[in-house]
Amino acid sequence: MRATIIHGPGDIRVEERDKPTIQKPTDAIIKLSAACVCGSDLWSYRGIESLAGPAPMGHEYVGVVEEVGSAVTDIKPGQFVVGSFFASDNTCEICRSGYQSGCIHREGVSGAQAEYLRVPLADGTLVATPEHPAKDQIASLLAASDVLGTGWFAAVAAEIGPGKTVAVVGDGAVGLLGILSAKQLGAERIIAMSRHADRQALAREYGATDIVDERGDEGVAKIKELIGGLGAHSVIEAVGTQESMTQAIRATRAGGHVGYVGVSHGVELDGHDLFFSHVHLHGGPAPVREYLPHLIDLILRGEINPGKVFDLELPLDQAADAYQAMDERRAIKVLLRP
Repeated sequence: MRATIIHGPGDIRVEERDKPTIQKPTDAIIKLSAACVCGSDLWSYRGIESLAGPAPMGHEYVGVVEEVGSAVTDIKPGQFVVGSFFASDNTCEICRSGYQSGCIHREGVSGAQAEYLRVPLADGTLVATPEHPAKDQIASLLAASDVLGTGWFAAVAAEIGPGKTVAVVGDGAVGLLGILSAKQLGAERIIAMSRHADRQALAREYGATDIVDERGDEGVAKIKELIGGLGAHSVIEAVGTQESMTQAIRATRAGGHVGYVGVSHGVELDGHDLFFSHVHLHGGPAPVREYLPHLIDLILRGEINPGKVFDLELPLDQAADAYQAMDERRAIKVLLRP
């Protein structure tokens, strides 16, 4: 089969690899209908994360089940399924509390930018749609497998609800779908921090009421100016840098909540400043599996269209072009068709 492999910074190749096989009785093999490039994939593409050697890429996926292991009872061959980037049993105490990404048996899922994928712990990881979706629903279901699930978790972690004022730091796919999630959860006012006209337009379509293009201390001051000087009730941090986390905390009012889901790189918090901020911090790898049934239902009923974050679609063979487009910010998110 064809699979996307990273060999080093800026070096993405689509190569022939062995088709995955069942390795454990709890596995499933999926024929992928769509995959995509994630913003977090760019950390290794840019050389910020080190590589031990050539590695398969991709952790967002939807497709049709081709084969299941002998211990898989709920997921059946022929079903269209959506999964997430961590495999979980969905039965342990941590999973039952809603944190499947912290499952005591969790396994990372990788290699989804390919034609086929092995998914461990299939019964606990995959969610089947009632029937095969329409072609124009596949992009949104793919978004649910990570960026929508992550944006939704960020909104929940930030305690977003009716009457709340929200600020969103980061205008990538996760930040934009954090805006969509905030709107769905009833936020009264949503401030998007963005400098890019195309992303600002989508932010407004998803529910943003205000746009702030300043960053750092200027951005914090602008947010506070817009809402009476107190800061936002809820802030989503969807980048993972020192600047974005500092900005998120400082834009939050005393007693407010930050939902942080940007993969942290070099972030250090000043304990003294944090102590006196009275800000709640909650985040980490999103437990996407917790939200998948609800998100899939919203998509299939046509209530949300998260697939609009895919503003470029390419065949799998052009995966290198997809990475370059996202690295150069010529695309918000690129969908790959195997």
